[in-house]
Amino acid sequence: MNYGKYKYEMEKKAKEAKKKQHTVEIKEIKIRYKIDVHDYNVRIKNIKKFIASGDKVKIVIMLRGREMQHTELAFDLANRFLADLEGEPINVEKKPSMEGRNLIIILAPAN
Repeated sequence: MNYGKYKYEMEKKAKEAKKKQHTVEIKEIKIRYKIDVHDYNVRIKNIKKFIASGDKVKIVIMLRGREMQHTELAFDLANRFLADLEGEPINVEKKPSMEGRNLIIILAPAN
């Protein structure tokens, strides 16, 4: 067998395998804790869509200025997200926790 032909076939197989694999991305959703009902529902729908496509989701609840005094409201919103996504095939990789001025949750699809 010709080495050049062999090398070409191997590159072709590698390219085909790379085309079929899915790289997991982290989709980020940024919100404030004063979110309205419709906006909240849109975010839930987007999270479900991202999880269904096999991507991880990072939910960031931003707090500004005096809002830092009301971190319990941000935690309530985070727990509401988790409660509304309970029936979905989701693993919580990172529980709601404060990182600086932001509350962060990381969700991953259950495989």
